[in-house]
Amino acid sequence: MPVIRRTLLGTALALPALHRARAVEAMTYLFPAPSFLPAFMPHQLAQKRGYFTAEGLAVTFQTGRGGADTAKQVGANNADLGGGVGETTMIVRANGVPVRAVALLGARPIFQVAARKAVGVKSLADLRGRKVGVIGYQDTGYYALLGVLAANGLTRSDLQVQAIGPAAMTQLMISGTVDAIMTTPDWSDTIEQAGTALDYFPIDAVFPAMAQAVFASDETIRRKPTMVRGFVKALLRAVRDCIEDPAAGARDYVAAVPQHAGKEAEMQRILTRYVEDVYRTNPPAALGRFDAERLAKVQRFYLDNQIIQTAVPVTDLFTNDFVG
Repeated sequence: MPVIRRTLLGTALALPALHRARAVEAMTYLFPAPSFLPAFMPHQLAQKRGYFTAEGLAVTFQTGRGGADTAKQVGANNADLGGGVGETTMIVRANGVPVRAVALLGARPIFQVAARKAVGVKSLADLRGRKVGVIGYQDTGYYALLGVLAANGLTRSDLQVQAIGPAAMTQLMISGTVDAIMTTPDWSDTIEQAGTALDYFPIDAVFPAMAQAVFASDETIRRKPTMVRGFVKALLRAVRDCIEDPAAGARDYVAAVPQHAGKEAEMQRILTRYVEDVYRTNPPAALGRFDAERLAKVQRFYLDNQIIQTAVPVTDLFTNDFVG
């Protein structure tokens, strides 16, 4: 009898561990650019600090070819989730891609226009005739640029817009090969640290662009809501960590990403820029959530300026159901 009791007790104790092992779900997340870029510090922190694991997820990072392409891949269920900027879904959903945004990583746009100070650009209208770099023509930074141009009475044909890829964004600005880029806080920091002075033009002053977002297909939302909710919870936890302690966030990020070994001070400087320029929301509890009115404004603007040809219901572009 004691043997039976011990056997039953041992089995009972083993069940929770067995349950946890079976509960881990493998999933893929598709970045719009290389995963080691500082723009993705929260994602890497969530991985490093075990936040995904705590939600029962084994996340594999993969790299796509720009935000619009990433959204298409997610819509086709070639990846479970992916990322780009918040307005991406209106660009692809109008073309029949069944994808929507499930979390927004901050209150302000990840992109702004940065021009080399030596060029003498005093306003966005002065970009006429200039060489302006974007990651690619399938990247949402390019679509944001089109929105900025339209707000200033310009079109793509008024500029020399060049798709130069993420690696060349800083290199060609430093060398003077391009006059301006759609920049992120990390690229701006790299360029300035190399001795190239910049003039900045925040785009949300003329165009209500957005921060990075997480995308999911309609099918994934329907079939795997627990996975989506767990990923969003873990990622937003990491964003809050970044806001509360950029120094600790930078240290853990460098420990997780070998490409940045020894660059703790640089990464802290960059992360502080992200916190101040992108991540902070007011109130803080609004982090992750979409504003339907803002999305409607962006879509109307894109439609009026023929950046997209068809509008879709704003409620099909996002859901706040996974932001707790």
